[in-house]
Amino acid sequence: MDPQPNDLVFRARDLSKVYRMGDVEVHALRGVDLDLRAGEFVVLLGPSGSGKSTLLNILGGLDAPSGGHVWYHGEDLVDADDARLTAFRREHVGFVFQFYNLIPSLTARENVAIVTEIAAAPMRPEDALAIVGLSDRMDHFPAQLSGGQQQRVAIARAIAKRPAVLLCDEPTGALDSATGVLVLQALERINAELGTTTVVITHNADIARMAHRVLHLADGRIARVDRNAQRTPARELHW
Repeated sequence: MDPQPNDLVFRARDLSKVYRMGDVEVHALRGVDLDLRAGEFVVLLGPSGSGKSTLLNILGGLDAPSGGHVWYHGEDLVDADDARLTAFRREHVGFVFQFYNLIPSLTARENVAIVTEIAAAPMRPEDALAIVGLSDRMDHFPAQLSGGQQQRVAIARAIAKRPAVLLCDEPTGALDSATGVLVLQALERINAELGTTTVVITHNADIARMAHRVLHLADGRIARVDRNAQRTPARELHW
């Protein structure tokens, strides 16, 4: 057990990840150290291939590092077996990806309810959809929703189990600026009102202005960390 301050959610030390493709080794992460605190809104910024998604997947228990350690509230995830990692993901982490992965034959409410049925202390699907501004679209099917609305359903699904951590990989990547801002406003509200530690991967430097901290990744390393003395509200972002 690694001793940690009470507000420290994740601590990663010397994380490395090497993918082997035949005789070729690809170093996705090279000795990353990282602390994430409760209630933070953090943006991971960097070009494709810089290690952003690999880092997010390791934090979320979707992938294992080749070296180093990552602790969640003092529990070393590297030492956890598959059953414990499954429980960690189910109980503590919400995921939002670039593609919405909604079930076409289910309404927005039913897509969210899939998660609430297996969570320990979920919010009602209606409440989760209200947080992302979709109270009037709950009984619509994905084909009846815009891309931005579908992404907000995906966010509602992710937060309905009340996760401590929300990990978002390019959540606005498939959306235009105006629609992307609506999605970011939903993430902003969740972070502020629920205190959910939120990590957002993006290529878009403008989105970084809404974060508490911005981690710039390059060649598998954290090249620079910036702090925003004054955060920009999502509604004021444009690109």
